[in-house]
Amino acid sequence: MVATKQNQNHTQKNSKKLNKIFEFKINFTPRNIFLWLIAGSILLLMFVSARDVTRLFPEKSLSNLVSDIKNGEVKKVEVVDTKLLATYQDGKIYSIHKEAQESFYKILTDSGINPATVEIEVKDTSGGALWLSILSNVLPLILMVGFFLFLIRQARGAQDSLFSFGQSRAKLFSKDTPKVTFADVAGVDEAKQELSEVVDFLKNPQKYRALGARTPKGVLLVGPSGTGKTLLARALAGEAGAPFFSMAGSEFMEMLVGVGASRVRDLFNTAKKNSPSIIFIDEIDAIGRVRSVGVMGGHDEREQTLNQILVEMDGFTQNENVVVVAATNRGDLLDPALLRPGRFDRRVVLESPDLEGRLAILKIHMKGKPIAPGVNWERVAKRTVGFTGADLENMLNEAAILAARKNKKAIEMDDIEEAATKVKLGPEKRRLQSDLDRKMTAYHEAGHAIVTYILPNMDVVHRISIVSRGMALGYTLIPPERDRIHETKTHLLEQVAAMLGGRAAENLIFNEMTTGASNDIDQATSVARNMVIEYGMSNLGPINFGPNLDVTEWGGRYFQETHISQDMQNRIDEEVKKILDTGYKTALSILKKYKAKLDLIASELIKKETLEGDEFEKLMGGPRRALAVAVKRT
Repeated sequence: MVATKQNQNHTQKNSKKLNKIFEFKINFTPRNIFLWLIAGSILLLMFVSARDVTRLFPEKSLSNLVSDIKNGEVKKVEVVDTKLLATYQDGKIYSIHKEAQESFYKILTDSGINPATVEIEVKDTSGGALWLSILSNVLPLILMVGFFLFLIRQARGAQDSLFSFGQSRAKLFSKDTPKVTFADVAGVDEAKQELSEVVDFLKNPQKYRALGARTPKGVLLVGPSGTGKTLLARALAGEAGAPFFSMAGSEFMEMLVGVGASRVRDLFNTAKKNSPSIIFIDEIDAIGRVRSVGVMGGHDEREQTLNQILVEMDGFTQNENVVVVAATNRGDLLDPALLRPGRFDRRVVLESPDLEGRLAILKIHMKGKPIAPGVNWERVAKRTVGFTGADLENMLNEAAILAARKNKKAIEMDDIEEAATKVKLGPEKRRLQSDLDRKMTAYHEAGHAIVTYILPNMDVVHRISIVSRGMALGYTLIPPERDRIHETKTHLLEQVAAMLGGRAAENLIFNEMTTGASNDIDQATSVARNMVIEYGMSNLGPINFGPNLDVTEWGGRYFQETHISQDMQNRIDEEVKKILDTGYKTALSILKKYKAKLDLIASELIKKETLEGDEFEKLMGGPRRALAVAVKRT
């Protein structure tokens, strides 16, 4: 009985597969009809031409055929136009050609053969010839008419799209659309508060009008990529319960002049008809950049689009109950006229979440994922300083993928740790390296780690590895222990020394320099130059030598380099070099003092390839804080 059911199921599965194979659908559009007509015509011509089956058989002369009929070797003769198909007694078939005017019966009679001695069958092909003649005359005409109809239809479609250029292409999110709420957003409490007031304005306008308050006309969301600007806008759409029109800044621009301004007018007119409503413009810097500060020829389409937005937001015509929400990560490039009160009344700045924000974001994104009991979320939040909301979501997704790859039932702490490293540095790459390359990389990373461990104001070493990730042959992971708001000169100088610890270790052990320190030198130089030029942390005093942001009398803004004399430029270069030289000497002196530890850490790295923070501290002789106090006292 079980075998019978299995056979039935197998038969049903096979029948379903066959149905899928032979199932097809035809969309009867003019274009498809035209293509099917061409294909059918070609097949018909091939079929008509394939009717001449006589060419498939070997040929004989007519005289040989007559002689064979006399000898009684021929069983049957088929007459097909000018061809004869002769079937012999042994089953062989031959093709014979005859003249079109001659009758086969007359040929046999003139040869003294009674036609009744052989079976003769005459096939009439005049109908096929007639159809072939009609098809050859009518088909070109049909194809020509179909081709012109196709061109006319395409031209009409292009014309319709031409006249629809000026219409807004904003996407409307109604109440029935699956929505995101403020409960799905975390780590940006201040921004949520600002937007929740906008929602309350739209739902209860009388409460605010009674006190003389007006609805904010615009809210500008500014922040780095991945901090949740678009997600906040989606949550606003879900909370407001009002028509929500979403459009990207680049969608206003087209190749035709005036299209952007026309689309702005159409978008605002549609929003007014559906008020109270919300308009969301993503990446507004695509059209809202500072307008030209000089006299420029030609017609600037982007500028005209911006002018239309300015008029629609705060012109003679009032926009009651229409709120404009915009997002950008380049707020410094926006035109001042766009940022003034009356247009964008509120400017909400989004930054990377702090410790509590990261914990809240992790709790949101861990929903629906099986998590092992041993995962310490507070440790994960501390480990991910500097991660944005998008980074955290990507990290948990990568952790889930990694756990599934290992056939685990739940996501464990080591999966999250590996995912965090992958998001920050990239995936592991097992490159073929010689023993010398591995040794150089081990000493290089050990140099970074030991200098970081000894300097008192540096963060704790989290992991050291000589496994390649991204473009790096190895890495020393030093995540910040806390969210730093202010950077001190002491910490920056120690950072420079730690960055140059790899180069110092190469010089100390191999008496050689390698290209592996190029990125370290680049970062150290950048920190030192910023200390001199922007932060005023040098002997030159608190002077900013960098480019300034100038504001013109028209309100335009542009960057202009500060005019610095050659002598001052030389002094700046000397100060930068002094910081780098001091950092290198500090790193070299530390490594000389702890050379035995440097050899020990490097040898362990060559053996294990990766050392965790607690393993590293154990090899160094204990937790770094105790040693740091001892260093300070000495």
